[in-house]
Amino acid sequence: MVLVTRACLIGLLLLPLRLDAQEGALVFATVDRVPFSHEGADGHEGFSIDLMSAIAGQLGREVRFLTVDEFPEMLDLVESGEVDGAVANISITAEREERLDFTQPIFESGLKILVPADMGGPSILRALMTREILYAVLIALGLLFGGGLLMWLFERRKQPYFDRPLNDAIFPSFWWALNLVVNGGFEERMPQSRAGRVFATLLVIASLFVVSVFVATITAAVTVEAIRDNIDSINDLEGRRIGTIEASTAAILLDSRDLGFLGYSDPQAMFRAFERGEVEALVFDGPILAYYAANDGMGQAILLPRNYRPENYGIALPANSPLREPINQGLLRLREDGTYGGLLDLWFGTSYAPD
Repeated sequence: MVLVTRACLIGLLLLPLRLDAQEGALVFATVDRVPFSHEGADGHEGFSIDLMSAIAGQLGREVRFLTVDEFPEMLDLVESGEVDGAVANISITAEREERLDFTQPIFESGLKILVPADMGGPSILRALMTREILYAVLIALGLLFGGGLLMWLFERRKQPYFDRPLNDAIFPSFWWALNLVVNGGFEERMPQSRAGRVFATLLVIASLFVVSVFVATITAAVTVEAIRDNIDSINDLEGRRIGTIEASTAAILLDSRDLGFLGYSDPQAMFRAFERGEVEALVFDGPILAYYAANDGMGQAILLPRNYRPENYGIALPANSPLREPINQGLLRLREDGTYGGLLDLWFGTSYAPD
């Protein structure tokens, strides 16, 4: 049995493309990264694909695209010289520059955070349904019932409102105590007995402290809920379930901050995990997150505005590639004649801004 390795399979796939390259066609590797590169109804499409096609037109060359499964595999093909270059959302980094050549930047990007839309603010109802609030409410009700019954004992022979049997006096007495605490008095049912007047005075004074403590408890609960549920920056990701792409610049950033994360092989898998609730936040390339939030994730996800690591995307080329200067010149001409700006509007519109 003959065993065919993955490298051999890639070599077989690249054979006709190499023949094209010899005939003048450029061969560029890419990966599936919507909206920069993906398979559309008519073949390869996306911002980077359209831009590279336009640059090839400036050079008077054809260009063919080879889609591979993983980002490192794409860069390995460029480094080995098996393709003329690669396009997608390729960040220009010092580590990659040691292995490859890059053109001038083709896109200004950065790392951003995507969170569920309901993390935009605290849930007041959930904050109030806590054990601390429940205890505070029960204690307040107990004090009001107890205070009302004491007043009934003091006043039941002094005024008609309290002159009733215990079973009938429980709620009216509670209502009297509640009005006294909330309104600071109950003029038409002012205590008549000396003990009742002293107790009512103490109850009003004590109510100032009770209400203050009650309000402070609710405020603290809402504040804790806001801190716990809101993600406003990368500092709020501590202890969260974070998702990103394995071996990406976002993964490097999270590692540098000692933030654990779940790594995915491609954005589609990452977004599916986000939709299933497996992760609470995504950290990745801003334009890809923005495109998702404006399309498949509309109404379900929001992109936080801050840019955590500004990056530039470039076209990757083998070291010392003779194509670098011609491609740079073609890119400049496309910027000058408005083609580049038109592609930006086509693929991104107003959905993404790097800052």
